[in-house]
Amino acid sequence: MPYFLAIDAGGTKTQLLLADEQRELARILTGSIKRMRVGEDEARRNLTEALKALSRESGLGLQSIAATCVGTSGVSVPLVADFIRQVLAEQLGGEVQLCGDEEIALDAAFHGGRGVVVIAGTGSHVVGRTANGRMARAGGRGPAISDEGSGYWIGQQAVRGAFHAIDARTPTALMENIQRHWQLGSLDDLVAYANAAPDFASLTPVVVASAEAGDPVALEVLRRGGEELALLCLHVLKHMRELDAEQPHESTGFVLPEICFTGSVLHQVTLVRKSMFESLVRAHAGIAIRPTAIDPVVGALWRARKMVASPTR
Repeated sequence: MPYFLAIDAGGTKTQLLLADEQRELARILTGSIKRMRVGEDEARRNLTEALKALSRESGLGLQSIAATCVGTSGVSVPLVADFIRQVLAEQLGGEVQLCGDEEIALDAAFHGGRGVVVIAGTGSHVVGRTANGRMARAGGRGPAISDEGSGYWIGQQAVRGAFHAIDARTPTALMENIQRHWQLGSLDDLVAYANAAPDFASLTPVVVASAEAGDPVALEVLRRGGEELALLCLHVLKHMRELDAEQPHESTGFVLPEICFTGSVLHQVTLVRKSMFESLVRAHAGIAIRPTAIDPVVGALWRARKMVASPTR
C-alpha cells in the first residue's frame, strides 16, 4: 500500500499530513520552513523534527512514502524551492512535487475544478481557476505593495489609523494597546520601531481585541480589510469572465464560480470575514460563498495521491 505526504508550508507555520490511499494517518504542525521567512538552520530544524515526529506518530518509515506534494508561496524562488527539495530528498522516498499555496487551496475545495479561493493569513491573495484550468490572480505581491486584508496589512493599518486618530483628536485605545504589546514607552519610540519594518502581523490579535471592545479605529481597519479582500476577489471574477469569453463553450453567459477561503485571518477574525462576505453579496447577490474555511493541506494530499497511479482510486 502506498503512503502519501502532504505539506502546507505557510509564512509562520507548516502543516504536514501523512496518509494512505483511504485515510489520514498523522498530522504534525511546526514552524516555518521557508528560507525567505527564517534562517536555514531554523527551517531545516523545523522540517526535520516534524518529519521525525510524523514517523513516530504513524509508525511508518519515511522511505516508505511514495509521493509528496508541498504547497508554498514563493515556489518559483530557488532559495525556497531548492532548500525544500534538498531536505526532503535527504529523508524521504518517492517523488516530490512543489506547487503554489493557492493551487493546493483550490484543490482542497474543488479537486482540480473551477472555483475561487481567497487566502488571508500573514499575507494575502486571491486566485481563480477556470473550467479549462486557466488561472486568474489578484494581490499577493508582498507587504510593501499589496497583501490587503492580511495580518501584516491589519497591523500596519492599525498603527497608521491610531496616529491619524491622534492627529484628528479622535478618541481611541488602540495606540495604547499597540504600545503595550510592543513594550514601547512613548510615541517617539513607536514611530522609530514602526519605521524599522517590525512584524506588523503580530498586532492582529491586538486589533481584534480592541475592535471587540468597541474601538472605532480598530473596527474600521477590520471592516476595510474585508472590503479590500472582496475587491481583489471581484478583480479575479472579472478576469475569469474574460478568460471564459476567450474559450466559447456550450453554456451561455458567465456563471459565477463558488468562492472559498482559507488563512488565519479569514478563519479566525469574524469581522474581516463578515465584511468580505457582505461586500461580495452587494456586488453579486447570487454569489455562492462556502461558509467555513478550507484546509489547504488536504489539497496537497489530493495532488500527492494523483502522482501515483492506482487502480483503487
